Amino acid sequence: MSYSAPVKDMLFNMAHLANIDEIARMPGFEDAGFETAQAVLEECARFNQDVVAPLNWDSDKQPSHWQDGQVTTSPGFKQAYQQYTEGGWQGLQHPAAFGGQGLPKTIGAACGEMLNAASLSFALCPLLTDGAIEALLTAGSDELKATYLEKLVSGQWTGTMNLTEPQAGSDLSMVRSRAEPQPDGTYRVFGTKIFITYGEHDMAENIVHLVLARVTGAPEGIKGISLFVVPKHLVNADGTLGARNDVHCVSIEHKLGIKASPTAVLQYGDHGGAVGYLVGQENRGLEYMFIMMNAARFAVGLEGVAIAERAFQQALSYARERVQSRDVAGGPESVAIINHPDVRRLLLGMKARTEAMRALACVVAAATDAARLHPDAAERRRQQAFVEFFIPVVKGWSTETAIGVASDGIQVHGGVGYIEDTGAAQHLRDARITAIYEGTTAIQANDLIGRKLARDGGATARAVGAAMQQTLAELQASGNADRK
Repeated sequence: MSYSAPVKDMLFNMAHLANIDEIARMPGFEDAGFETAQAVLEECARFNQDVVAPLNWDSDKQPSHWQDGQVTTSPGFKQAYQQYTEGGWQGLQHPAAFGGQGLPKTIGAACGEMLNAASLSFALCPLLTDGAIEALLTAGSDELKATYLEKLVSGQWTGTMNLTEPQAGSDLSMVRSRAEPQPDGTYRVFGTKIFITYGEHDMAENIVHLVLARVTGAPEGIKGISLFVVPKHLVNADGTLGARNDVHCVSIEHKLGIKASPTAVLQYGDHGGAVGYLVGQENRGLEYMFIMMNAARFAVGLEGVAIAERAFQQALSYARERVQSRDVAGGPESVAIINHPDVRRLLLGMKARTEAMRALACVVAAATDAARLHPDAAERRRQQAFVEFFIPVVKGWSTETAIGVASDGIQVHGGVGYIEDTGAAQHLRDARITAIYEGTTAIQANDLIGRKLARDGGATARAVGAAMQQTLAELQASGNADRK
């Protein structure tokens, strides 16, 4: 059940698909070429292989637990998170102005895959913090940025995304949490939020909740939703922590998978109202929240890549060790099952799909970097359209594919794969949520067809198709593709 990060494959993608050295020529990424990527990935691999991955199996058996409003995470998580923050991993791809390293998303995405493969439950905490950072960078006031970003980028504080309510589900027009304006410019927030990943835990000293709510008198539907920062602990003017805010965890969910990740039910305002701070303008909350959502959807696609890789590695290891039945080519003795044609078919399929998912994610990450910092404005717009078009594909296709890869991993194990003691079943249980949260596969399909494909009359889709045809033609001309 050990994990070995596929650094060589990641670096191949960076060199030949993402063109990392071209990214390093963009203003702001000058020190982020191939050599930097190699050094960062190798160090990231060591951390995840040695520190995080060993926690995955035990944390599934000893998940986070809730008692009297407090959540205690799985044994080892708190210590691993401290090492994670001390290593600067939370700030890897965030601005140096707030204490980050400012590296490209191309490098950050590969590191994210490693963290998710090591332990998906552990990785979910940094994932949500990344989303909160992106939202505040884009829409937060200077005061909010000064108060929260440095602590979030360092990992000293963590972030959450509070969308869903018991009556709302994925239909955010049904959000009923309310925010009452106060004379001092703050708001008092009331309501119940469910499915809040790491909504309460013991790994960091403060939790910064980004909460959707309706200001008193706001329009009905999605046009009346605003976004608020609601910290677990209020922050004093000097940056130190103050009083506990009126937000409390009333329970955590008992789940099929990702059991070590505490999924909280949060209650706001039972004791006079939780103090909240408006992000951006009133009634534009859904627009701001989608900054977090897009970042999270890409990150969940990486979860799919990661789980597929972990399931493949475990299945491959088992197939090499398990001796059963004679080789179909003949011979009197039993052989390792990797010699059997159907097992080889399953393993090759797992490997091919995983590598395809990783390649797509790498290309989209590189396009994200170009959309941010390419010196040509027209090229930035083109790359942004490419990223937005492929986000639902990375999310939807990678997660659905990961479920299939994890299932094939069980098939390779045979009957023992269905027994929890082998660990193969955990990958399938963990993978199952990825096609649901941050927008189900159907929601991704609706986004792709109803918005991303239609909004520019299909221009981006046609450009993608033309690029694929050009690549195929080049491969055929080189003799490296089937000419049929």
